[in-house]
Amino acid sequence: MSANTLFLRLEGPLQSWGDQQSKFVVRRTAEAPTKSGVLGLLCAALGVSRAEAPEKWLPRLATQRMGVRIDSPGVRWWDYHTVGAGMQMRTADGGSKPGAMLTRREYLCDASFLVALQGDPGLIAELDAAVRAPTWTLYLGRKCCPPSRPLLEHPTAEHSGLLSALRSVTWRKRLEAEPAPQKLECLLDWEPSEEQPEAPDDALIWYDVPLTFDPPAHQPRFVIRKQLQVGPEGDVQLAAQPAQIEAPAPPRPRADYTNTEYRNRRKERLERDAGLCVFCKAPATTVQHITYRRAGGDEAQDDLRSLCRYCHDAITMIEYGLGMGLDRINPEEPRWWDRIEQKREEIIKFRSLETRRRRLAAEEVE
Repeated sequence: MSANTLFLRLEGPLQSWGDQQSKFVVRRTAEAPTKSGVLGLLCAALGVSRAEAPEKWLPRLATQRMGVRIDSPGVRWWDYHTVGAGMQMRTADGGSKPGAMLTRREYLCDASFLVALQGDPGLIAELDAAVRAPTWTLYLGRKCCPPSRPLLEHPTAEHSGLLSALRSVTWRKRLEAEPAPQKLECLLDWEPSEEQPEAPDDALIWYDVPLTFDPPAHQPRFVIRKQLQVGPEGDVQLAAQPAQIEAPAPPRPRADYTNTEYRNRRKERLERDAGLCVFCKAPATTVQHITYRRAGGDEAQDDLRSLCRYCHDAITMIEYGLGMGLDRINPEEPRWWDRIEQKREEIIKFRSLETRRRRLAAEEVE
């Protein structure tokens, strides 16, 4: 049978895989390679430019399933950067002076990941050949992060699933004194099936399926965590009692505002709510998800609620505090009313004080 799985070893002194929290001034890294980062690396190997990628390659590459085995999570490390010497920077007195913008960049130090990309055998063979003789230099998320070993350390092969593929590669220590881990975390693409048509409650949402690289635009995907157990000889097996594994709290999902279908759903929900906040009946300024199970343009009207800015911010703060996953707060449920009202009053009071301080500060300057 034709090989349907490409294996990539992503290992180096530094790696950085920008996630949805990454901004220009503070650029964070995800805990593992993102799908956007891996597909960008493969486009570089193929010699596909940012402008060419959306037309032919990204639609093909995005359909391939991806799994990541975290062989060594590395250590998070911050670097200090300055950007644009000579830029006109704002000063405390409201003026400006030549200077540079200060930024912070986060990296993973000494991390090692095994990536399995699974799908069409013809495409997998083409990608394998490209990585063996890349058109452009390959790096681990950023140009300052070169790999420390060949990316293809395991030949392509035929596997029935991502977990089977990740189990097939033996774990190897990098240093003589390095102890073998008891468990290895895996992050796998989730797809619906007849047995499981909906994503499990502990599924994560990663906004890292690239639509374009320039400008960057991404779609969400469901990611599930699994654990593998490492044997005495480095052999990898399914971890015992997976139901008892405690996974980290999932990051807060984000809506895809570039999606036309999602914008239409928001408009329909605002019209359904007569343009009013469902909680306080003030004019609504936004639409909030109460569940992200169909996020990305497939939302049903019952997945959304119209809210004013105060109620939206109050509910979002409560959700952050509770570390909620796919299912969020429905402001129409009585069990949330007291908490929303209390948080809403705190926000109004705080913003009123801020407005008063700014007015007094402006009067003092005059």
